[in-house]
Amino acid sequence: MNRLVFLILILLIIPNIAFGVQRFPPPEFETKHELPITTVPNPRSDFLEYLDVVTLLVTLSLASYLALKKRSRRALFFLGIFSLLYFGFWRKGCVCPIGAIQNMSLALFDKNYLPPVTVIAFFIIPLAFTLFFGRTFCASVCPLGAIQDVLLIRPIKVPSWVDNSLGILAYIYFGAGVLFSATGSAFIICQYDPFVSFFRRSGSVNILIIGVCFLVIGMFIGRPYCRYLCPYSILLRLTSKGAKWHVNITPSECINCRLCEDSCPFGAIKKPIQNQLKSQKEGKKYFTTMILLLPALIAIGVFLGIRAGTPLARVNPRVRLAERIWMEDTDNVKDTTEASDAFRGTGHPKDELYAEALIINRKFTFGGGIFGGFVGLVIGSKLIKFSLRRRQIDYEADRSSCLSCGRCFAYCPVGKEAHFITMENQDSE
Repeated sequence: MNRLVFLILILLIIPNIAFGVQRFPPPEFETKHELPITTVPNPRSDFLEYLDVVTLLVTLSLASYLALKKRSRRALFFLGIFSLLYFGFWRKGCVCPIGAIQNMSLALFDKNYLPPVTVIAFFIIPLAFTLFFGRTFCASVCPLGAIQDVLLIRPIKVPSWVDNSLGILAYIYFGAGVLFSATGSAFIICQYDPFVSFFRRSGSVNILIIGVCFLVIGMFIGRPYCRYLCPYSILLRLTSKGAKWHVNITPSECINCRLCEDSCPFGAIKKPIQNQLKSQKEGKKYFTTMILLLPALIAIGVFLGIRAGTPLARVNPRVRLAERIWMEDTDNVKDTTEASDAFRGTGHPKDELYAEALIINRKFTFGGGIFGGFVGLVIGSKLIKFSLRRRQIDYEADRSSCLSCGRCFAYCPVGKEAHFITMENQDSE
């Protein structure tokens, strides 16, 4: 089935590889300037935008029903194919809840920017569903997850220490995305989306190569982007922990048959824990050490973030322009650029540009400190978490990392028996 779907996707992608259409006619330069390849899709009508929101609500409702009530892996898989075709290839992946993080960040720090209602809806609705039903958005609604899920052919186990270590990258990516968008510098989450070239059938060759690498890796490692890089998964993990209802491996009592242990390619099934630490005393000692270490990790992160503020500020085009103008005026460079020539042609005072760049640099210094402290807090919290492992007697789906995909349903004999009994009762009625 996976290979058949893979062939269909290839047939959909290859004939349609083309560059996007310009919204406005490009300016004519006297030089040999070449416009970069755009990856921004054409604007959609208001009707289609609201249709997208309705479709999101319907698919999330279906995914929650199929995962928690129907417990059907097959139905979730085909719903994921629909989401991939609709939200991915037809809707071109824009705007998605993942990229909406940047719109919301910019809106929080820029009073002159107000995101569209549909963007706000796409950001909030999946989180609201996750708070009630767990990560059913990841199960079969997110097109980025669906395209990786389709190509997962021979999953291999990732050691837990590697899995936990790589998971920190998502927090770093999340923090960087918020920092760059809040300062109005760049939307790096959209800019470096590894699957945007497939969905829009256009874009940078480099991003296309990155996307292909993710898909190849995703044939053997379950959803590498979702587990190790997706910034939206940070918010989904937090809300899923407090979900009112959540997917369970078995609908009744676990018999510890271990059949579900290898069914999850995402490492989201927690094994029974009897005596994880040698003694209670050792656990308390480790916990105390990590608590004392936490402020140091946060302080180091703040220090490194502040030091990185100035280099990171160069991502902002106004800062780069100010540095270029200064270098040209001080004869550090002999030639000029189109950007510097265009600025000089406007006649705007250079002092205003320098003042603007200085304000942006200060924002990056302050934001970089918060960013670094956030990363230090994440690392420290993960270390503390290792010392708080409670006693567990059953195989359970981890509420934060479980994607509600339903793969474990078919492996549980208790779940199968309950399903057959339900079917027999329905037939008798």
